[in-house]
Amino acid sequence: MSNDRHVPVMLQRCLDMLAPALRRPGAVVVDCTLGLGGHSEALLRQFPEVRLVALDRDKEALRLSGERLAPYGDRATLVHAVYDELPEVLDRLGLPTVDGVLFDLGVSSMQLDEADRGFAYAQDAPLDMRMDQTTGISAAEVLNTYAPGELVRILRAYGEEKQAKRIVSAIVRERDKEPFSNSARLVDLIRDALPQAAKRTGGNPAKRTFQALRIEVNRELDSVERAIPAAVKALAVGGRVVVLSYQSLEDRIVKGVFAAGAATTAPPGLPVVPEKYQPRLKLLTRGAELPTEEEVAENRRAAPARLRGVERIREDVL
Repeated sequence: MSNDRHVPVMLQRCLDMLAPALRRPGAVVVDCTLGLGGHSEALLRQFPEVRLVALDRDKEALRLSGERLAPYGDRATLVHAVYDELPEVLDRLGLPTVDGVLFDLGVSSMQLDEADRGFAYAQDAPLDMRMDQTTGISAAEVLNTYAPGELVRILRAYGEEKQAKRIVSAIVRERDKEPFSNSARLVDLIRDALPQAAKRTGGNPAKRTFQALRIEVNRELDSVERAIPAAVKALAVGGRVVVLSYQSLEDRIVKGVFAAGAATTAPPGLPVVPEKYQPRLKLLTRGAELPTEEEVAENRRAAPARLRGVERIREDVL
């Protein structure tokens, strides 16, 4: 399996946004979502003095990236961890603060491209969807064991699926006959369950259900809700966090954390705002930045990307 098919999303923009923080002597950058190592390799190449700490919950990704980053020797430290374990990882490595943090949320190219992982609805595969295949429950177990009401909630909340009730009714009916194990059967079921009008819009009709299952299996939103504040907290003054997200639920969490940090917490009407109420963060993007048309033409996986960044401008005042 070659790495050349993996094109890191909005790569140059991420590097440019992190650059002011990573040119400092002794700078440390954390790639919280290593994947196939495209962003990490570019960080090590562009900033020859920087030390990289890279996290991934997927052991296969760590193995492949380890080969790719081997030429950089001890400048790169690779860790098997979910990104919300960032505080523990930094503590173990004796790093009280870092200068840059990068998140590339969502599913890595490798996971989408490896048929047997069950992330992609375009090809038949076991319904697994675990990013770390050594732990947790699979998508098949979710489909076969969750109560109907819980499945409806997941499809609505994580897939923003308007037809959740129809799809879940069909799932429950079919799982009673035979438990789900492979993706093709689920794709066919969804296609049959949807009204004609719903099939005409927005690509593959299974897309939203697969997204919802993936988020549930990997507890992705819970991890994002913990990880983004943890990354901000780990930053030295002048340090920067840059986040690429690929769906509105993740982007909303990132936007909320960044906006809160960039706002004053002073009671209204104070003539002078004391230090403890001053914003901790400065927003580096106006809203979310989108990939260029050229980039989307070159790499279709960039299409839904939303990029946000912040700089820490003050210490936390207790």
